[in-house]
Amino acid sequence: QVQLVESGGGSVQSAGSLRLTCAASGSACSGYCRVWFRQAPGKEREGVAALDPDGSASYVDSVKGRFTISQDNAKNTLYLLMNSLKPEDTAMYYCAAAPPTYCSGSVPEPRAFFYWGQGTQVTVSS
Repeated sequence: QVQLVESGGGSVQSAGSLRLTCAASGSACSGYCRVWFRQAPGKEREGVAALDPDGSASYVDSVKGRFTISQDNAKNTLYLLMNSLKPEDTAMYYCAAAPPTYCSGSVPEPRAFFYWGQGTQVTVSS
């Protein structure tokens, strides 16, 4: 069993930066596909960035060059560094742990059976 807790959200102005943190407990996440998702009001949850167990990262086009996903295996912690933030990045951000086959070089669609955190709100004002 894996428990995930996100932190680091907040309110920033356009072009600002935030770093989200996802702390895992219960089991080590080193063998999982680690994913950041986001969900804006009235929209479906979408994958933003994913990290294979071997450390390969994937991003959706809208965040490429601006967001960086990384992890610290010793701390069992996942990060999302977000630079050059835009108002359209405003959403609740969730971290998830998924079976490794769900990464496979791309950001997966959300699945109910993934392990999920409770989310952290990111608001970007223009």
